[in-house]
Amino acid sequence: MSKRHSKDVSPLERLRQTSVSYVRKPYDKLTPNQRFWIGFAFLSLVTTLLINNPIWRTTAAGYQEGDIARESIIAPADITVENKEETQRLRDASKEGITPIFNFQSNTSDEASQTFLSAWEKLQRSASGGPQSAEGAAEWDGAGGKDLGEVFSARKFSSNEIDSVVRVLKRSTEGTIYDDKDRPQLRSEITLTDPKNPTTETTVSMPATSWTSLSEARKNVREGLNGINSLSEAEVDAFEQALTPLVQPNAIYDSAATAKAREDLASSVEPVMISLKRGQTIVREGDTMTRDVLAQIAAIKSYGDTSRQVNRFLGLLAIITALYWVAWKFMQHRGLVNRLALSEERTFVMFGFIVMVQTVLMAIFFRVTEFTAAQNLKAPLNDPTLWGLAIPFAFSSLLTTLLADRRTALFTGLFCSLLAGLLAPRGLEFALYAAISSAVAVYGIGRYRSRQSVTFAGVFVGVANALTAVALISYTQQPFILNTILLAISCGLASGLVTAAVTAMFLPICESLFGILTDVKLLELSNADLPLLGQLALRAPGTNQHSHAVGQLAEEACRVVGANGLLSRIGALYHDIGKTAAPEHFVENQRGRNPHDRLKPTQSARIIISHVTYGAKLAKDMGLPARIVDFIPQHHGTRTLHYFLTKAKDEAGKGEEVHEYDFRYPGPKPQFKEAAIMMIADSCEAAARSLSEPTPENIRFIVTKIIDAILSDDQLDECDLTLRELTQIRESMIKSLVSIYHSRVDYPGYTPPSSKTLENIIVPKDLDDELRGPRYKNPADIPISPGGEIEDEAINRQSSEERKDPEVKAKGTD
Repeated sequence: MSKRHSKDVSPLERLRQTSVSYVRKPYDKLTPNQRFWIGFAFLSLVTTLLINNPIWRTTAAGYQEGDIARESIIAPADITVENKEETQRLRDASKEGITPIFNFQSNTSDEASQTFLSAWEKLQRSASGGPQSAEGAAEWDGAGGKDLGEVFSARKFSSNEIDSVVRVLKRSTEGTIYDDKDRPQLRSEITLTDPKNPTTETTVSMPATSWTSLSEARKNVREGLNGINSLSEAEVDAFEQALTPLVQPNAIYDSAATAKAREDLASSVEPVMISLKRGQTIVREGDTMTRDVLAQIAAIKSYGDTSRQVNRFLGLLAIITALYWVAWKFMQHRGLVNRLALSEERTFVMFGFIVMVQTVLMAIFFRVTEFTAAQNLKAPLNDPTLWGLAIPFAFSSLLTTLLADRRTALFTGLFCSLLAGLLAPRGLEFALYAAISSAVAVYGIGRYRSRQSVTFAGVFVGVANALTAVALISYTQQPFILNTILLAISCGLASGLVTAAVTAMFLPICESLFGILTDVKLLELSNADLPLLGQLALRAPGTNQHSHAVGQLAEEACRVVGANGLLSRIGALYHDIGKTAAPEHFVENQRGRNPHDRLKPTQSARIIISHVTYGAKLAKDMGLPARIVDFIPQHHGTRTLHYFLTKAKDEAGKGEEVHEYDFRYPGPKPQFKEAAIMMIADSCEAAARSLSEPTPENIRFIVTKIIDAILSDDQLDECDLTLRELTQIRESMIKSLVSIYHSRVDYPGYTPPSSKTLENIIVPKDLDDELRGPRYKNPADIPISPGGEIEDEAINRQSSEERKDPEVKAKGTD
């Protein structure tokens, strides 16, 4: 069977199971104590990282020159660092003192004229008998291309024309010519050097007005050629093409020399240093940010990011660890928490989880507030402190109030307030704001009996936050400006609404994660339309009525001793669901003969005890919370079915052995107050129902007898009930039962029927009290076992004739 099952598992599922098993192996080897302290260390480390993470917050983030300081900034230590920004500014300024360097090449005009004349003479020699091109024209090897030879050899140019062309070239190349791309480098002054004599430098003022650009010089060539009237348009174009390439800049920008001169001068500038003394006030709140102040703030940030970052982290880690240690000690010594069904370790785990979520929320929201303020330029929208009032500081305390108790919730809120002070830009003010908000969340909410309670609590917290925000504005001596007050109130109200929203989101998660039964969850379990309760009412109406009665008794007793009354009432609704398997075998559901009269004692005991084991299994299969399931076995504890055991011993033959464990409930004994009260209420309700005359004296007698029996049977040894509380429970049970079974009031004018009249009234057989369970006039006759168990099922209700004559017995069972 197992082999076939393993084959049905998919490879992916098998890989997942292997991975989980591999990961859990080292974890399973650890002791519970080791697991707890490893988790403690992990919790401290993660919280420290969340607070110390530079992504969340930076000193003076968003400040620019001219802004108003939102807080006072003080140097944390003696700091001497280079003002890199100022040093770079001075070096950049020094570079501006170096004028652009140009290299001047002289004689470029003569060289251009000589080049043109050489090409022209060569063309003339070619035309007079030298080599010619394939078309018969002389070749031009000067600038402009070979095709110009055809135009130049078309006719014979006079010497005056050539001289005029040369003069045009000389005039165009005379003076200082610069390249158009070097135009941006022509400042008011430039340095002119001669490559042939590098030591000679000339400073030229306003070169842009005295120098000629290359494009303008080449344009002058065309204009000069147009002034020679003997040249045709084609000849002017040909000479322009031949002369224009010869016009070149003779003042060339030397970028390498200029850059080198600037770098040499910049490197000679001494670094500007910032020196701060420990405790020195850099800027006070409300002062204007200047360039020097911003540089000093940057120096503090640089100091914190480099030399002391490790020290700060280790110091913060030590502080956070100490705070968590205090929290752990508080959990150990916080006293009895009636509503919290968790061990100290699990309570601390829940506390740590809530604190981590709160820290993440605060870190994210502080970053969002800084970003929001940075997007606005006008006050008060540019103040992140006001936006920070919208952070849900009360989330942790409100959630803990709903899950646990007020004392633990208040401690959680104050703990998170300290963390808020470490995260906030203005620590003290935000710590006070968070503490007040948390306290209001703890004591401002009543009983959590509906999901709307979270919304109401959020509104209440929002109103309190709005008032606290106005008080903080007054405390910090800020002017009461309408826009500032409205923004502060709006953010305070938003904080309450966000608190309610986040709490509503995490509440069901924590309920499932930590197995906590809140009041709302318990009330949801009391819905009569649920399958288990519906089947109980349908199949075992007597048990259903008994469960409700027990719930009322237990709830009232829990209120007297400070236990969770709602938990006990809901537990009572489910404590006997196992009786649905065989309802007719339990006295409250019997409307005829007792089936146990025809069964052996061992069979009867097995059926009665099975309602506990079957009920617990049924409850688990239906997904009931573990705390509710615990009521099913614990309300009977480890008591024995005394009367069935005695009956079995009486009927046992010679040599037949009767085992007591066959008649004992599996247990365990009650582990908490509510289960113990349920045990008492269950027996007291059954006994009171068996009284034919439930007078206050009879009720007091049976209640006292049951509690004494339970106590003497050591059934309450494993719960934390005190003798004083047992006395209070006894008086509560008596009072409640007397109220239920009080005598009727005689109404004026009403004459009750005489006994003779009553004798003539026919009572239907199925309504006869005897057939719905025995009634006892004397409370001492009620079958109360030494463990306080009511065993009406063990009482043989056969008539004497039935016991003597089997035929009569058989007729009665038809």
